[in-house]
Amino acid sequence: MAGTPYVGTSGFAYPEWKGTFYPATIRQKDMLSYYAERFGSVEINYTFRKDPTEEVLARWCASVPDSFVFALKAPQRVTHWMRLAGAGEVASAFLRKAGTLGDRLGPVLFQCPPTLPFDGPLLEAFLADVPAGFRIAFEFRHPSWTQARPMLRSKGVAWCHAETDQQPTSEWEGTNEPFLYLRLRRTAYPAGAMRIWADRIGSALAQDLDVFCYFKHEERGAGPAFARRLLGLTESAPSASANTTPSGSAIRVPTPPWSVSPPTP
Repeated sequence: MAGTPYVGTSGFAYPEWKGTFYPATIRQKDMLSYYAERFGSVEINYTFRKDPTEEVLARWCASVPDSFVFALKAPQRVTHWMRLAGAGEVASAFLRKAGTLGDRLGPVLFQCPPTLPFDGPLLEAFLADVPAGFRIAFEFRHPSWTQARPMLRSKGVAWCHAETDQQPTSEWEGTNEPFLYLRLRRTAYPAGAMRIWADRIGSALAQDLDVFCYFKHEERGAGPAFARRLLGLTESAPSASANTTPSGSAIRVPTPPWSVSPPTP
């Protein structure tokens, strides 16, 4: 069995995308369903600043097909205010609420600030307090955290590969992760750069790794176009052949193949 690619953008409710990605006359309440007809996943930044109600989560679920998954950014209270210290209870409460999404819950991203340097005991204590049964990824913005990668792998936690114009991804250890979490934030992705990412993703998929990849929001609406291009390249890559029918059309997995189901609240 090959892994599944979940490619999309960070957020979806952007009025600036009207006329480029969305129809010019679309209503904001219809944006998610329109988006979900074209992509299989979205990264939600809303949860970084606001605590979603169960009603909000239920409305999201009702707007997307069963195969769609949401990646949620963990609250800034955990990563930026408490800086992981003693934050296990807050993180656990958030994860339990996120679990109400059921099969539509993808990874939860903990994005740490650039002012937080490596602290092994801090990370180990935090991970010990986080309930099992969730896919978790960490994005560390201080360069000293690279030494945490073996610990993350041993705990089944993914390292978030985030690249920008200032810091493009060069070293690649993606196939050592429990799953891939990619945040592609460059302003332009020419054909060569896109092909590199398609090959990396194809290699991971062939090794049974699911891939979650999100392009950034910007006013031009380029993110959805980048996502469509990358999906096309990934599905046509030779390494993705194990995930195709004999006729060559890509198989659509109906539900995310989680190794464990999120616990109920």
